[in-house]
Amino acid sequence: MRLSADITAFSRRIGHGFARPELLLQALTHASISSPTRPDNQRLEFLGDRVLGLVMAEALLAADPDAAEGQLAPRFNALVRKETCADVARDCGLGDVLKLGRSEMLSGGRRKDALLGDAMEALIAAVYQDGGFDAARAMILRLWAGRIGAVKADARDPKTALQEWAQARGQHPPFYTETARQGPDHAPQFTVEVRLATGEMATATAGTKRVAEQAAARALLMQLDGPAD
Repeated sequence: MRLSADITAFSRRIGHGFARPELLLQALTHASISSPTRPDNQRLEFLGDRVLGLVMAEALLAADPDAAEGQLAPRFNALVRKETCADVARDCGLGDVLKLGRSEMLSGGRRKDALLGDAMEALIAAVYQDGGFDAARAMILRLWAGRIGAVKADARDPKTALQEWAQARGQHPPFYTETARQGPDHAPQFTVEVRLATGEMATATAGTKRVAEQAAARALLMQLDGPAD
């Protein structure tokens, strides 16, 4: 099977030459353009998520042999979450070679975290099935290298940290409210407010509600001078 020039170039960028190029094409095929003869990447995504998890767990153990499970778990979650996979996908140009249906292309699918994150996981599975675990591990460590080294010692997401701050003081959990949505459907901007029962509040705006909630929680934590020890 002959690959197009742009997909061949992408294969070089990720550092894996496919013996079975059909696996790469499947990893790049979104459900919006799939057919009986053109399978989508959903099954590969399921497998790739598990392969990524194992590689990240190994890498974190090797990077910090003295870390306790309570330290490793939040770092792990930060490295394997969908937004991180989407960021890695952007770094390697995966969105440029995604195969999407017309409706997804018109709605900005090449920029969506969900589609990019899913395709990144599918790509991992494709490399795993094509070249084995060592090949998949090598690609993951190459693409995630900077993130593994930079992941914070306490990588709890801000929403979790804020909830723990409130619970430590006998307060109800923080309450999140979407206060505005602006922009076109393919690139919306959400504004979210987070408020504590005692009245302290903060707002933030981002491209997804989840990221806006995290940013609002981070802003409120900064006002509160950080979570309780």
